[in-house]
Amino acid sequence: MDFSLLFNMQRELDAYIESRHGLEGENLLRRKLLAFHVELAELANETRCFKFWSEKEPSEDKVILEEYVDGIHFMLSIGLELNLDNEIMNYPRGEKQFGKNLVPFFEEVMNAVTRLQYDGGRMEYLNLCLAYLNLGCALGFSSEQIMEAYMKKNSVNYDRQNDGY
Repeated sequence: MDFSLLFNMQRELDAYIESRHGLEGENLLRRKLLAFHVELAELANETRCFKFWSEKEPSEDKVILEEYVDGIHFMLSIGLELNLDNEIMNYPRGEKQFGKNLVPFFEEVMNAVTRLQYDGGRMEYLNLCLAYLNLGCALGFSSEQIMEAYMKKNSVNYDRQNDGY
């Protein structure tokens, strides 16, 4: 995965949003962390991994990937807010997980966000990235799928800004 490209694209989108909403120079870290939490919850909802009371199947992979990429946007944006956009990460390899087997991956991401909220350092950010990338791997997504979906969603995000989202 080309994180330099992703960070540059996110930097441009963030600057565009901040300019349109008069937020230049404002520290947005707390709001970005909350937004990441919300996106993570939306992702969990689409996987239905925690819904032991339901027999309904998870959403289609396309929908789950789209929700996952929303989290990638905020993961990158948080790195930019912390000036940690020069970190090189590798996309992990592993097997796709299903149902309740996904729960520990979500828990690890939630714990990493909490640690980052309280400690806010480089290692906590890298742990968040690793946990979120591991979740993507467990969801069965390749780095190529994530890159392609990010590009599409990045374009949608610009369109939304231009349409008064």
